Amino acid sequence: MYTTLISATELASHIADTNWVVLDCRHDLMDTNAGQAAYDQGHIPGAQFVHLDQRLSAAKVGADGVFRGRHPLPEKADFIATLQGLGINNDSQVIAYDAHGGMFAARLWWMLRWVGHRAVAVLDGGLPAWLAAGQPASTEAPVTHNGGFAERDSLVHTVDVIQVLGNISSAAKTLVDARAADRFRGENETIDPVGGHIPGAKNRFFKDNLQTDGRFKPAEQLQQEWTPIIGDASRAIMQCGSGVTACHNLLALEVAGLPGAALYPGSWSEWCADASRPVER
Repeated sequence: MYTTLISATELASHIADTNWVVLDCRHDLMDTNAGQAAYDQGHIPGAQFVHLDQRLSAAKVGADGVFRGRHPLPEKADFIATLQGLGINNDSQVIAYDAHGGMFAARLWWMLRWVGHRAVAVLDGGLPAWLAAGQPASTEAPVTHNGGFAERDSLVHTVDVIQVLGNISSAAKTLVDARAADRFRGENETIDPVGGHIPGAKNRFFKDNLQTDGRFKPAEQLQQEWTPIIGDASRAIMQCGSGVTACHNLLALEVAGLPGAALYPGSWSEWCADASRPVER
């Protein structure tokens, strides 16, 4: 069972296994059609495409009319229906990949753990690593059948905006923001409608988890880098712009042997939508 990362060589040795499901998570926050276009041009043989906005997120505005962030989590029942439609069963080994160092694949990895599925891993280095290993790409869409996935006890933790607000005064948990430093400081509002960060948050850019070739740093190195930032992982909260790249930090922590941190799914996009909430720059 692969539960964090898998290499291109290891995936290639299992590519014909009937209980393995490979999912292409490529995406572009500035061009939401880019992932599907890239998939159509070539993907890992047998892989299915999963759109971040359409299948891994819910509507930005809830039924109560309140903005929930750019990529709020879907209802669990809706996500489980998505997994079943992808042919996933409770004994399936799921592999997620992208071409961006795992920034989108990690969201799917975390979401599967959210509904209790442990056998899910991210392709280390993504599609570039697959191609660099001499493995083929395909333009054929696979034929799939509905799976029988059923929810089990969640393997992860979440916090909501009320808990994050309360943590500002209590400082009971360490809040870590996965956005780039300029966005964290409020100097770049290309993506964020408001610049800055949640008071008291620390900054750990998700790309700092990676080596120059786009693969994750070794577990020991990640542990050495993360421990001074968070101390006890079970008393940490990961957030980002919209609850996507925060999952990359959560994956890095799992690789490092530092499990237990929670995700704030709404993240900065939800937080800054209410002008009454405090902001630091």
